Amino acid sequence: MPLQIQKSSWSNPDLEDFRDLARTFCQKELVPNQERWMAEKKVDRELWTKAGEVGLLALSIPEEYGGGGGTFAHEAVLYEEQARCGDGAWGVTVHNGIVAHYLLHYATEERKREWLPKFASGEFVGAVAMTEPGTGSDLQSIKTRAVRDGDEYVLNGAKTFITNGYHADLVVVACKTDPDAGAQGVSLIAVETDTPGFRRGRVLDKVGLKGQDTAELFFDDVRVPAANLLGEEGQGFIQLMQQLPQERLIIAVTAVAGMEAAIDQTIAYTKDRTAFGRPIFKFQNTKFKLAEAATEAAVARAFLDQCVERHLRGELDVQGAAMVKLWTTERINKVVDDCLQLFGGYGYMTEYPIARAWADIRISRIFGGTSEIMKEIISRTL
Repeated sequence: MPLQIQKSSWSNPDLEDFRDLARTFCQKELVPNQERWMAEKKVDRELWTKAGEVGLLALSIPEEYGGGGGTFAHEAVLYEEQARCGDGAWGVTVHNGIVAHYLLHYATEERKREWLPKFASGEFVGAVAMTEPGTGSDLQSIKTRAVRDGDEYVLNGAKTFITNGYHADLVVVACKTDPDAGAQGVSLIAVETDTPGFRRGRVLDKVGLKGQDTAELFFDDVRVPAANLLGEEGQGFIQLMQQLPQERLIIAVTAVAGMEAAIDQTIAYTKDRTAFGRPIFKFQNTKFKLAEAATEAAVARAFLDQCVERHLRGELDVQGAAMVKLWTTERINKVVDDCLQLFGGYGYMTEYPIARAWADIRISRIFGGTSEIMKEIISRTL
């Protein structure tokens, strides 16, 4: 008997119909390709256009810009189904839930009408470039420069750990337009990757998420139109802070769905696998560990659903997003580790989804802001 997952309070019949579409796509297009993508360190470029054809891209972007006209709830459904099928390769959360919304909220009307339809069709893949080789969470210390030169900006710098970096057609770059102004000197500029001076470095070899095209990016005298500035100069840090709650909620969505999937896999395995003449599930330790895991998942699901509801109402604040990100990512790391233990030696074999999940979810305590940064944010409001 699989884990009984309570239907989310924010769901409705239309979303459940959409869930069927998302699940079918994930099972057909993601599941069969996992091992190949892990070996190649990237998904197929055609995956993006296939997703665009069936309407899975730019889900919460208004229809007037070519998007799906949905809400964050549609995004959450897709991310849940991706997590439940065990895929950590397709960078759709960054494309849909992060980059498209930077463009929607801060790009000029002309640029929105130019770029967002391409995001919806899969013609463009989006990435956001914040982290640098010497700068992680401390965004106000970034070194990438953008200097105004007439009607253009000239960008120089390097970025690393960039999801979708190999396939990206448009990158939202966090850079310094005033190097002496600290956080007030940070701006966001969109760069199309066919611009001279832009180049990609390595696709990085990671502990987990091996099929995801996480890459280094370099900007050598890259000239982009001044109209590619998102919002105003010096507003980048504020824009990042405004969008980070949704990014952290996305991470929480995938964490909870991944937790539930890991528990389901472990229940099935322990009921089928025998030791000392009886199913592993019959041992008290196994039952107690799974009881604890199911309880952790139920609590995480309830908290997540509360935060999704708040976000849909426009009420999720920075503290709430930090809390749900902290709680769910810490919980999934514990739960998946306990589940892997119940698989014994087979849990350490990458052919088993539980092993891949164990490696993939470790980054959840780091990206989108580390657990330590989440605690710092939460403590400021106490």
